[in-house]
Amino acid sequence: MKALVLSSGGVDSTTALALAVEKYGSENVVALSVSYGQKHDKELRAAEAVAGYYGVEQKFLDLSRIFEYSDCSLLARSTEEIPEESYAEQLEHRAGEAPVSTYVPFRNGLFLASAASMALSLGCGVIYYGAHADDSAGCAYPDCSPQFNDAMNEAIYQGSGRQLRIEAPFVNMNKAEVVKTGLGLGVPYELTWSCYEGGEEPCGKCGTCIDRAAAFAANGVEDPALLGRV
Repeated sequence: MKALVLSSGGVDSTTALALAVEKYGSENVVALSVSYGQKHDKELRAAEAVAGYYGVEQKFLDLSRIFEYSDCSLLARSTEEIPEESYAEQLEHRAGEAPVSTYVPFRNGLFLASAASMALSLGCGVIYYGAHADDSAGCAYPDCSPQFNDAMNEAIYQGSGRQLRIEAPFVNMNKAEVVKTGLGLGVPYELTWSCYEGGEEPCGKCGTCIDRAAAFAANGVEDPALLGRV
C-alpha cells in the first residue's frame, strides 16, 4: 500500500511522515504540502527538507484562493496580529465557543478532501495527518478533534468507494507524546519549522512556539532546531 502524508514541515506532520515511512517504506510514501496564503514559506521549505531527508516524493498544492475572504491572523493578507500567548490564554479571551484567531476556516477539512482526490489518483490507500489532542482542546482548532477525524474518515472512506482511509495517529495524544514518539523514531526535528512568524529565528512567543517548547521540555531534551543558536 502507498500512503500520502499531509506535511507542513512542523513537528506533528513530520512525526506522522516518519511513522508512514517506517510502516510502508519511503518508496511507498508521498508528502503533500499545501500553500494556503500563509505569511511565509518557511514551513514549506522545511517540509521539502524533511521529504529530502526521508527520500519520499514531494508534491505541492496551492489552495490560497479559497482563503482570500478570511482575516485569520496566519494569512499574509490579514490585518490581524498573531497572538503572543499560549493557546490556553487565547481561549480565555475568545467569545463563546469560537476557535482561536489562528484557526484557518475548515483548513483541515479542505486539505483532507484535496488530499483524498490526489491520493486516489496516485494509488494511495491511506492519508496520514498530524492532528493532536492539544490543538483540539477547548475547541481551539475544531478540525483537529476526534469527532472531526471520525467524520472525515467515514466520508472519505465511503466517497472513495471504500478505497481510502485517514490515519491520524496522534488525535488522542498531546504534543509531548508526539515528540516522545518522534524522538524514538529519530525524527530530524532540526529540519522542522513551527513558528507562525517568518523571521530568521522562531519568535518563541506565538502559541505554536510555546506549545513546541513545552513538548520538548516535557521530554527532558532541548529542541534540536534551537541547538547551536545564540
